[in-house]
Amino acid sequence: MKRVLVLNAGSSSLKASVLEVGADGRVGGDRAPLAATQTAWGSDATRIRDRRATVEAALAELWRTGIEPRTIVGAGHRVVHGGARFVTPTVVDEGVLDDLAALEELAPLHNAVALDTLRAQRELLPDVRAVAVFDTAFHATLTEEAFVYPLPWHWYAEWGIRRFGFHGTSVAWSVSRAAELLDQDAGMLRLIVAHLGSGCSVTAVDGGRSVSTSMGLTPLEGLAMGTRSGSVDPGILLHVLRQRGLSADELAEALDHGSGLLGMSGISGDMRELTAAAGGGSHRARLAIDIFVRRAAAGIAVAAASLERIDALVFTGGIGEHAADVRAAICARLATLNIRPVAPYEVGSDGLLSEPGSAIAVLRVEAREDIVIAEAVARLT
Repeated sequence: MKRVLVLNAGSSSLKASVLEVGADGRVGGDRAPLAATQTAWGSDATRIRDRRATVEAALAELWRTGIEPRTIVGAGHRVVHGGARFVTPTVVDEGVLDDLAALEELAPLHNAVALDTLRAQRELLPDVRAVAVFDTAFHATLTEEAFVYPLPWHWYAEWGIRRFGFHGTSVAWSVSRAAELLDQDAGMLRLIVAHLGSGCSVTAVDGGRSVSTSMGLTPLEGLAMGTRSGSVDPGILLHVLRQRGLSADELAEALDHGSGLLGMSGISGDMRELTAAAGGGSHRARLAIDIFVRRAAAGIAVAAASLERIDALVFTGGIGEHAADVRAAICARLATLNIRPVAPYEVGSDGLLSEPGSAIAVLRVEAREDIVIAEAVARLT
């Protein structure tokens, strides 16, 4: 058995865990980590000033469980944007760190946080090999018609502007887990995976291959999110630059940090807080949730157009796993896809949400990027 440290630095939290990977290359037993801890960063990790201290505290928490640092064979890091170069898990050295730093502007809420986490781990555990696992890698199977934008050709050919897609490690796990839950070969399934959390995306998966995804060059495109706008009319952006006097930096701040659920509600980017506020009579909280639902359902409908059929719709991510009312409201909008309504009840484990025998299964899957990352690290150590 190989013990692997996983540091999943997301836009709203740092998840740290230690998993054991067997000789067969898979996380063993019931897949539970030997130890795990999670530190909330709020809705925006970039606002945390001393992220190294967060990593150090998370490691100390893991070691307090009795795990010896010397038993760790490698450390896996989720990195959101790998650009065109990084399409497989990669051992990290100074050259890789420099290349990743160059990609920060394409994923400003994520890559800088991942880089700080990588640097902290390499300083605190210098003898442990660091491996970067990229969210964009799963979408390397997208065809040109799926990743080229309807923009001047030289923007793509010369500047590299194209769709990359994100949440790939989450989608990869959802595909594997859905195959288990449905007792079918993943290579035979046609799935739509809705990762709904602080960041949100929808991916169409054909036989284990990404064929369509809602996020683009950056994690800003697509669905409405916690503090991110998702897709909006680009004419709006030109208008506020030209007519309202916003600078490019102010616009970026608004789109990344002041939009989405937070911007619409004026209360929070956290669905739990908005649900409570809506229950208390807040019109804007209710409206923000309804717009979120409408756009998520629309994203699922778009993804469906890339598949010959749909075998299952998978909900994952913090909202997808825990916001039963949101799941139910999204499914209620998808009757034209032959997706039947699901009951708005909370479930504490992975499983089927739809009625047995439904033409399209609706599943709830816990996001387990840690398993995908740990198994990738084990292959490189």
